[in-house]
Amino acid sequence: MSMLRRIYLGLAIWGAIHPMYYFVSWLAANGWDFGGMIDAWYVNDSATGLTWDLTIAAITLTIWIVAETWVRKNWLALLAIPATFGIGLSCGLPLYLFLRTRPAR
Repeated sequence: MSMLRRIYLGLAIWGAIHPMYYFVSWLAANGWDFGGMIDAWYVNDSATGLTWDLTIAAITLTIWIVAETWVRKNWLALLAIPATFGIGLSCGLPLYLFLRTRPAR
């Protein structure tokens, strides 16, 4: 595996674990209230701006993944879409780059 692919994989793992620590900590402290966590994303203009920034970036990444998967027939790369919306952009983007750069068979 190339060094670049190792970096992408490491970033995908880090992007899954590090933010999830904060999500789980918040949920544990607030009674596992997902609605409350979503409300917290809009608590002020700064948080709302960041939420929209990440949402737009995640939608853009999804469109790119679908378009490239259609052309390249790299169906495994579609796994980055649920990773993006289920975990976060910090996991989905490096995961997609990792899957996109795998050697052709």
